[in-house]
Amino acid sequence: MPRRDDLHRIVILGSGPIRIGQAAEFDFSGSQACRALRNDGYEVILINSNPATIQNDPEMADKIYIEPLLPEVVTRILEIESPDALLAGMGGQTALNIATALAHDGTLARLGVELIGCDLDAIDDAEDRDRFKKVCEGIDLPVCKAIACSTVEEVLAAAEDLGSYPLLIRPAFTLGGLGGGTAFNTGELVEIAQQGILHSSIGQVLIEESILGWQEHEYEVMRDSSDNAIIVCTMENLDPMGVHTGESVVVAPQQTLSDKDHQNLRDAALKLIRRLNIKGGCNVQFAVDQSTGEYRVIEVNPRVSRSSALASKATGYPIARMAALIAVGYTLDELPNPITGDGTTAAFEPTLDYCVVKIPRWPFDKFRTADRTIGTSMKSTGEVMAIGRRFEEAFLKAWSSLEYGAPYPRPLTMADAAGGETMDERASTPLNEEILEKWLSIPSDRRMGALFEAFRRNWDLEKVRDLTGGVTRWFLHRFQTMAIIEKEIVEYGKSHSITELDGERIRKWKGYGFSDAHISDAIGGFSITRE
Repeated sequence: MPRRDDLHRIVILGSGPIRIGQAAEFDFSGSQACRALRNDGYEVILINSNPATIQNDPEMADKIYIEPLLPEVVTRILEIESPDALLAGMGGQTALNIATALAHDGTLARLGVELIGCDLDAIDDAEDRDRFKKVCEGIDLPVCKAIACSTVEEVLAAAEDLGSYPLLIRPAFTLGGLGGGTAFNTGELVEIAQQGILHSSIGQVLIEESILGWQEHEYEVMRDSSDNAIIVCTMENLDPMGVHTGESVVVAPQQTLSDKDHQNLRDAALKLIRRLNIKGGCNVQFAVDQSTGEYRVIEVNPRVSRSSALASKATGYPIARMAALIAVGYTLDELPNPITGDGTTAAFEPTLDYCVVKIPRWPFDKFRTADRTIGTSMKSTGEVMAIGRRFEEAFLKAWSSLEYGAPYPRPLTMADAAGGETMDERASTPLNEEILEKWLSIPSDRRMGALFEAFRRNWDLEKVRDLTGGVTRWFLHRFQTMAIIEKEIVEYGKSHSITELDGERIRKWKGYGFSDAHISDAIGGFSITRE
C-alpha cells in the first residue's frame, strides 16, 4: 500500500509528565514518530504537557501545544487545527485513553479526524479485559481462567467461582499495572479490587487464577496493512510471574525457551496481532510453564510500549519510526532499515549475537521508609540497559549504571538491613541468613543483590530456586558463575598485588563484566567501603 496522500495534517499525542510506569521511553518513541512523519512531508502537530522532553523541541513538530493531556483540551485543539488524523499509539496509556474517549463520544467523527495506527476496535479488544479474553478464546489461544467484574460483589462471587487463592487482579485501561495486585485472602482481594475499579477508566477489573512461578516472556511484533508481520525482539523476565515486567530484570533475546516453545509463542503472537488487526507495533506477553511447555496469553499492548523502547534499543530496529510510517500507509517491505543499510528493509527480523539486560531503578534510596516489595503494580521510576557478549557481562554493566553506591553487587551486611545509613559495627557484620532468605523469597529491589550474596556464600542452587519462587535455573547458574569469578579474584588478591595483574586475567574478568572498581575491591578483600 502506498503512502497516504489524503492525509496532510497529523496530530500526535505525547505521554505527558514523567511518572511511575510512564517515563522517558515514550519521549523516545514520540520523538521518532514526529521526526519520521515530518521528514516524510506531513504537517505534524504535537500535544504534550511536559516541556522538559526532547519531542517538545521546536524542530520536532510544525506546531507544539504544551497543554494538559485531557480529553476536553485535546478536543479544543482539534477544533482549532482541523487535522486529518490522530496518532495516539506513541504516547503510552495516557494518549490511548484520550483517543478512545474521543472516539467513543463521537468527537473524532464530528470533526472528521481519523484515528490511525490502531483502530478503535483493536484498542477495545486489547484493553478491555473481558473482550480480550473472548478474543483469545475465539482463536483457540489459552488464557487464564478469569472473570471480569465491575463491583466488589461481583469480585467476591468471582473468587468463589475460581475456587482458591491466590488470585490476580488486573484493572482494564490502566498504566503500569496501577491498581492491580495479587490477593492471598478475601481481605486483600476486596482492598485491591476497590483500588483497581477506581483506577480503571471503565471501572473494570479481571479476577484471574494465579500462575505464580511461571516464566514471563514478551514478543515485540510489527505488522503492516498488507498483513506482513515480523517478530522484532523476544524478551524474558528474570522474575517469575507475579512481578510486573516493568519491575523485573529483563533479558533480550530470551535465553531459556526451547525452539519448540519459542515457535509456539511466535505463532500465537502473530495469530493474535492479525486477529486484533493491529497495524504498527505491539507487545504480546505470555506466561510459560517450562516444565511442560504449557503457556497462557497474558495481555497485549496495542501501542508502542515501555518494552518497545527496550526492544528498539536492544536490536537497533527503530520500532516507533516504523510504526508511525506504517500508520500512514507504508508497508514493511517499502521501508528501508536505516540501521542495517545494504538494501535491507524493515521486513527483515533482527537477529542478535549479544545479550541485553535491563534493570529497573527504584527510588528507595530516596524514600527509605517506603514499602520495598514489588509486584504487579510498578514502583520503579526508571531503568538502565547494558549490552554484553554474555548475560554476566551485561548484568554487571547494567548494575554499575544504577548508581546505588558501589558500582557492583557488594557483600551485604547488617547495615543494609538497617537502611544502609549506619556506620557502626553493623557495617562489618555480614547479613544474617534469616534476612537473606527473606530478601530472596519476597520480591523487592534487594533480590538481585541477595542472589549474588547467596552464591557468594555457596548456597545450594535448588535451595535458592525454591526461595525465589521459581527463578529459572539458567539465570541462577549465571549468578553462581559471577560469584565463582569473584571468589577467584579474591583468592588471587590473597597472594598477589593489583600491580601483578596480567592481561589474560584482566581480559577474562572483564569478559564477565567485572569493572575496575569490582576487581580492585575484590583483590583487596572488600576492605574498602564505598558510599
